Amino acid sequence: MNGTIRVGNLFGIPFYIHPSWFLVLGLVTWTYSSGLMAQFPQLSGALALLLGLMTALLLFASVVAHELGHSFVAIRQGIDVKSITLFIFGGLASLEKESKTPGEAFWVAIAGPLVSLLICGVVTAIGVATAASGALAAILGVLASVNLALALFNLIPGLPLDGGNILKALVWKITGNPYKGVTFASRVGQIFGWVAIATGLIPLLLYGSFANIWNLLIGFFLLQNAGNAAQFARVQEKLTGLTAADAVTPDSPIVSANLTLREFADERILSGQNWHRFLVTDDEGQLVGAIAANDLRSIPTTQWSETQVKEVMRPIAESTTVKSDQPLLEVVQLLEQQKLSALPVIRDNGVLVGILEKAAIIQLLQRRSEFNPA
Repeated sequence: MNGTIRVGNLFGIPFYIHPSWFLVLGLVTWTYSSGLMAQFPQLSGALALLLGLMTALLLFASVVAHELGHSFVAIRQGIDVKSITLFIFGGLASLEKESKTPGEAFWVAIAGPLVSLLICGVVTAIGVATAASGALAAILGVLASVNLALALFNLIPGLPLDGGNILKALVWKITGNPYKGVTFASRVGQIFGWVAIATGLIPLLLYGSFANIWNLLIGFFLLQNAGNAAQFARVQEKLTGLTAADAVTPDSPIVSANLTLREFADERILSGQNWHRFLVTDDEGQLVGAIAANDLRSIPTTQWSETQVKEVMRPIAESTTVKSDQPLLEVVQLLEQQKLSALPVIRDNGVLVGILEKAAIIQLLQRRSEFNPA
């Protein structure tokens, strides 16, 4: 999420906090400290505030444990966990990729609620075994009930909640199509979003009551994220079966390493082509580097006829190229991760196929949408 603050690592997983979390931390601390003072008048204000802060931190630790449940199962499946983020609505574990099978996807999704239920059981058992009383019993009761609520809320069968991911896995198993699972679970998530908005908005409009305002916020959260998930699933489905070679730009900006700078300028730059950067190939057609129009400024024009492109070009790292048979969906993810607008496409033997631009992928999706409307 944008604007997050990195606070360290959890078991090697980058851990972030969104600024909105601090607002919720303050509200939860104040709410529980006020409740403790009302329930136990003998507590001093400072002690009640300290116990309220401790309760709030324990509750957020429960959210972190919930996300770690997802993360550990994903790691066991060979999926990298990019980060865990705490924000106003709880937590989010960002996974590198989806599980390979619906069964694996189910276990990643169910792991979080199972951890929350386990914490609820353990905290309840501690309270019973120690015969806790007073403020300690109240804190343990809150901790147990919140973990139970966290598990049950997340089991609502609509994306982006865990229950939605469980539903997605079940539909995937039945239909054999993961994208149908995402689409169905997203629609259910949108239904729950509208219900939450209605339960928050109706009391506000009819009675001026803000009692269910939280439902309104959660509803908007569900609507937005369920819609985004459905949209991304449609894009993924349209990219299925396509490779990097399918999106290569025709007449890509390619020049021979043996051209002189004068020939390069006359044939490629002065001819009216709008490219600012050109890929360079050797006699075998293999990619050996790149040259930009601005690179010519470093060489006096009097030397252009004696200087070859290969003397000015810059090398290209293999990590910034993609293979022609690489799935286009993986290429899209690579473009997003590295914040690139284009990538060279090569064959296994290093021969250059052409350049792949993000704009070309968008055009390809538009053409497929026209021929295969949803």
